Amino acid sequence: MSFVRYVILRVPCGAARPGPAIGQALGPLGINMAEFCKQFNDASSDLPYEANTPLTVRLNAMSDRTFNFEIRSPPTSWMLMRCAGIKSKLDKGEGGAKSPNSSRPVGYVTPEQVYEIAKIKQGDDGRWHLPLGGVARSVVGTAKSMGILVREYEDIPEFQQSSSSSSSSGSSSSSCQ
Repeated sequence: MSFVRYVILRVPCGAARPGPAIGQALGPLGINMAEFCKQFNDASSDLPYEANTPLTVRLNAMSDRTFNFEIRSPPTSWMLMRCAGIKSKLDKGEGGAKSPNSSRPVGYVTPEQVYEIAKIKQGDDGRWHLPLGGVARSVVGTAKSMGILVREYEDIPEFQQSSSSSSSSGSSSSSCQ
């Protein structure tokens, strides 16, 4: 049993099904798709993510058609879109910015939300040694490239308009997880 190659997949949490997306990646390796889906669904059911959350999976294929895999956290862009309240194309929304521009942002996230995303991403294998500040800067860079700005909750234009009509306080960091 020797290592053949690895494949990176994006699979919904607890809802993997044999289909074209998984089949195109696993078929050439001779890996049984149904067995992978069963093992993945069992493993992802214990994770703290909601059903259908896209998870990154690194699958290592062996020469005797066996495999092992590691489940990583959701993509940074997906978490940012969720925190900013932007519907992805998968959710029949418009997605992120076509051409990111800081004068016309598509959404806002707070530094607290960036910190929470960075803590999740730091827990992935291969990132445990990176300082949290570096991971947070990477999250901010991803947000900027998507047209999402990082602002304090009170500085977000929607909050300024709604705060005059209602007296809501606190942060919206719980809305993205």
